[in-house]
Amino acid sequence: MSEGLRERKKRQTRQRIHEVAMRLFVERGFDKVTIAEVAAAAEVSVNTLYNYFEAKEDLVLPPDEASPQRLAEIVRQRAPGESPARAVLSRLRAEVRGRERQLGLAEGFGAVFEMMRAAPTLTARLGDLGQEMTDALAAQLAEETGAAPDDPALCAAASQIGWFHSLVFAEIGRRLVAGRTPDEIADDVLALLDAVEELLGKRAFSYAVREDRPCSE
Repeated sequence: MSEGLRERKKRQTRQRIHEVAMRLFVERGFDKVTIAEVAAAAEVSVNTLYNYFEAKEDLVLPPDEASPQRLAEIVRQRAPGESPARAVLSRLRAEVRGRERQLGLAEGFGAVFEMMRAAPTLTARLGDLGQEMTDALAAQLAEETGAAPDDPALCAAASQIGWFHSLVFAEIGRRLVAGRTPDEIADDVLALLDAVEELLGKRAFSYAVREDRPCSE
């Protein structure tokens, strides 16, 4: 269905608030900009801003983009014959090749990363988000396999996937700070993912392979 006028205006307002906030945060620092200043610059009331973003940190890490369900959702959507580790690895490769902005592979994102790294509440939020993603993935694997939440293989699988997912973002950030271009970073990260695949080995990529769905009669 096509987007209605009301929905389009709400989306545009939300986008404007986000863009204004990011500009101010990068220019002055996350902790030095108030919600009231963001609202004024975006030409909305503080109450309106909070209707779109429940917390100041959400202006940088919107829950719909930085979701704790990211890894679990990738695994839920994987194809028959594919393992969770393979599905996440494949998604990361596709996002790197597509120079996805959510990975930070865009010109000028180095300044955004520096801003985030300088704000303790944002770095804490990122750390919590990584753990929440791993926990949600573990819950998804437990549901699929019927294994207990503390099953050693399940815990190891979820932790390994969470580790290499976090590693990609950490290495992208490190290279952004070093001044490398998105294309250079993409090449580096693809090589990194190749190394991850080789080091994890067959066992990691054979855990919880989705069975082929029976053909409908």
